[in-house]
Amino acid sequence: MNNPNRIYRRRFIISMIAYTAVVLGSGWLLRNIGESPLRALVAILPLIPTIFGMWAFMTFVRQIDEMQRRIHFEAFAFSLGCTGIITFTLGLLENEGVPQLSLTWVLPMIIAFWGIGLAIAERRYR
Repeated sequence: MNNPNRIYRRRFIISMIAYTAVVLGSGWLLRNIGESPLRALVAILPLIPTIFGMWAFMTFVRQIDEMQRRIHFEAFAFSLGCTGIITFTLGLLENEGVPQLSLTWVLPMIIAFWGIGLAIAERRYR
């Protein structure tokens, strides 16, 4: 029987290696192709391995037991709350001159808080 954690880790690592390669490659292309209608397409190429990573995670969630799902749901709720509070606070502070948060930071923030929430939830259920 295959372990869902091992399968997920392998798929996720592959997607992150591909993501890194695509980000570096698309960055190089964007610096060197000049003005072209293809620039937007090149700029969003990193979405392909990101979508693969999301698919790997969704497959993982479907394969884990109910207790693990509950732990991940609590981690997600923690992440949603923290990300929401931070982005809402920064949005309110924009009127006071605080620089605007780039949307490219929202997904990494969600993932980071998910990891923190996961550690908290796993500890609670030990």
